[in-house]
Amino acid sequence: MHTRRGTMAMLFSDPFESLFNLQKALDAFHASGWLEPGPSAGGTYPPLNVFRKDDDAVVIIELPGVKKTDVDIQAKGSTIRISGTRTIEFPQKAGIHRRERIAGRFDRAITIPFEVNVEEVKAEYRDGILALFLPRAEQDKPRSIKLP
Repeated sequence: MHTRRGTMAMLFSDPFESLFNLQKALDAFHASGWLEPGPSAGGTYPPLNVFRKDDDAVVIIELPGVKKTDVDIQAKGSTIRISGTRTIEFPQKAGIHRRERIAGRFDRAITIPFEVNVEEVKAEYRDGILALFLPRAEQDKPRSIKLP
């Protein structure tokens, strides 16, 4: 048995302390948002912003070069799904020197922090910008409760 100073203290340390420290480190890593989906080297397409206006939500989506007829919008509950196809045409027999513009199918689903009245959703598409106006469902709106 070693009697060096500190050896006995290590033998009787809390075995769960290392696990708690690991849990704290993992919580901090998760809270950093590093694992959250977001723009990467290829970016997230299509890019969008979501904001609240009064009781409703507004989603602004950039879809440059996408035809209105190539966009599909679905709403169910609190989820909005935007999908479609972006095509980029090149001249025949053209050699591509550099290609940065994204083409092909896209599909994004976003969750709004409340139930959406899907019957009242409105959409506007102009100059490659899609705006979705998402009214909050009546059954999801907060109610005032009066005390007797």
